[in-house]
Amino acid sequence: MANATIQQRQVACENSVISYQLTRKKVKNVNLRIKPDGSVLVSANSRVPVSFIDDFIKQKQELIFSALAKYEEKRESHQDVPKQYISGENYTLFGKSFLLKVEEAEKEMVYADEVYINLKVKDKENFRHKEILMTEWIKKYQLAVFQELISQTYAKFQKYDVPFPTLKIKTMKSRWGSCQPQKGIITLNSRLTEAPRASVEYVVVHEFAHFIHPNHSRQFWNFVTMMMPDWKERKKGLENIQ
Repeated sequence: MANATIQQRQVACENSVISYQLTRKKVKNVNLRIKPDGSVLVSANSRVPVSFIDDFIKQKQELIFSALAKYEEKRESHQDVPKQYISGENYTLFGKSFLLKVEEAEKEMVYADEVYINLKVKDKENFRHKEILMTEWIKKYQLAVFQELISQTYAKFQKYDVPFPTLKIKTMKSRWGSCQPQKGIITLNSRLTEAPRASVEYVVVHEFAHFIHPNHSRQFWNFVTMMMPDWKERKKGLENIQ
């Protein structure tokens, strides 16, 4: 974020105080963004007085408090409950829900059908072993989906002389994906397993588009829109992932 300055500010409103992060950069309007983690972000040109921006926050306080309350409600309803790896537990992978079915068997394996993740183990009471088997299976499931989406998307980009990329997976805090055009690498955030498949498809198209436009210029977004006209709707599926 070249030539941008960041400042933390607080505004006393009717019933509470709103803390927000003010970023000064070359933008035409005062822009407000409320993130699922509860942070309030404002960007404005350096010529806009802070008094005007504080008043802007006060004018938007009802919207801000409403959005923060909704995000808080979603966080509470989606709080992770530690898995016990017992029959009946729910798993949501790429927007699809599965029920876990644990059964004792001589041959240990994990596989999924349309309804269940079937976990077959020699000892149903061995929590640590069940945890290891499930963790390994989820990683393999994730890799298979990512590889499938990479192949499907490449078929659409191949005519633009885009190379078939090397896929890397890692946990990232601030990005859903990244692209290194010079090295032919696309990296996807492991947390995308929590997102709907349609949203992950958007991330993959987004990163492929960087092979052609290695920036976020207007040309880049026009290209993404051409390749995926409903990308904005798909992107919304990423908003509630913590």
